Amino acid sequence: MLHLLKHPLSEHVVTHLRDRTTKPATFRTLSYQISLLLAFEATRNFATREAIVETPLEKYSGRVLAEPTVLVPILRAGISMVQPFADLLPEVSVGYIGLERDEETAVARSYYSKLPPLTARRVLILDPMLATGGSAVQAIQVVAAHGAATKDLALVSIVAAPEGVRAVEAVDPRISIFTAALDRELNTRKYILPGLGDFGDRLYGT
Repeated sequence: MLHLLKHPLSEHVVTHLRDRTTKPATFRTLSYQISLLLAFEATRNFATREAIVETPLEKYSGRVLAEPTVLVPILRAGISMVQPFADLLPEVSVGYIGLERDEETAVARSYYSKLPPLTARRVLILDPMLATGGSAVQAIQVVAAHGAATKDLALVSIVAAPEGVRAVEAVDPRISIFTAALDRELNTRKYILPGLGDFGDRLYGT
């Protein structure tokens, strides 16, 4: 299920991320900003429970998050999205999945996986670019094998292509996809158009 972030601030940030003249330092700041906006959107329907606290004047009955959350960034570019989510979520765990794209075949190869317990936890897979969907599907399969339930699983991307969205929906249409931009298509090299280039290279200046 696709959730498209629609907000003037997100449109502003994405436009500057797309700009080829944006320097790596600014690109990193913009990545943080858009990830923070996506974090608000991706957690909108998180369950809460009652919590009674003491204010300086009296007791107060409020709400707190009911379930622990696990962030699973896809290395390497997904690392850039961890901090803004961690800044908002008070008790978050972080796992890692390493997937490397073969530039000839555009097929992702797994080279690393380190995950905390995922059963009965909200799991957010973080990957800035949802292109073919190959990496996302592999990551979904890995976290599912480690106990993540589809109803508690979501994928968060900054930019997505229709091909990638369809690939994830083919696994299970109940999986939520949160993105700040749904672009036109993939080119023959499987890069997103209009896209913003190679996210990791632009992020780290490589």
